[in-house]
Amino acid sequence: MKGGIKLLISQFDPENFLQNHIDLILFNNLVDDGSKGDVIFVFGSQKSLIYRVPEAIKLYKQKRAPRILFSGGMQWDGQNDVEAKMMREEAIKQDIPKEDILIEPLSKYTKENVLFSSEVLESSIGLANVQRILIVTTAYHMRRCHLTMMTFLPDSISYTFCPVNDEDTRRDTWFTNEIGTVRVREECKKIITYIRNNQLMDFDVKLS
Repeated sequence: MKGGIKLLISQFDPENFLQNHIDLILFNNLVDDGSKGDVIFVFGSQKSLIYRVPEAIKLYKQKRAPRILFSGGMQWDGQNDVEAKMMREEAIKQDIPKEDILIEPLSKYTKENVLFSSEVLESSIGLANVQRILIVTTAYHMRRCHLTMMTFLPDSISYTFCPVNDEDTRRDTWFTNEIGTVRVREECKKIITYIRNNQLMDFDVKLS
């Protein structure tokens, strides 16, 4: 595999990942291009209040987009409500106007995040009026979120990646700890499985 050969993600062997393969699949070219958009889309997680909500608030206050959509219907131990409502509550505490916050409080996994949120966007501002979405999620989760959006949302929408880092799955350190290694390898396997089962569109990456 020399000379910048391109491979589809589905062509990788999920049982024999090399470190650079994982980097290509999960992290390559998923960086913030600085574009402004129509909505900041935040995927929920157990620790979204720690890592993802602050990034969304920062982007909003930088006037990168006029509204935030918080998506997630899981209620985690120690939390009083589902992800989307908890994230909205925190954003309001940080002076984000209620009228600029949309929530999708029912989804349990990434595909539902996108599908259910598309209904929220359609009913609130109209999908036809959405030209660019700023995606906020953990860096290692960004590829799956992007592919899911590309699969299920209109082709007219463009995307800007606004990844955040947790403690274990940073691009530059995931391979130094067991938790990070397990998570990123499982994420790669999940993406490949979904693509091979025609649940996500395929995507090519360039081997150096």
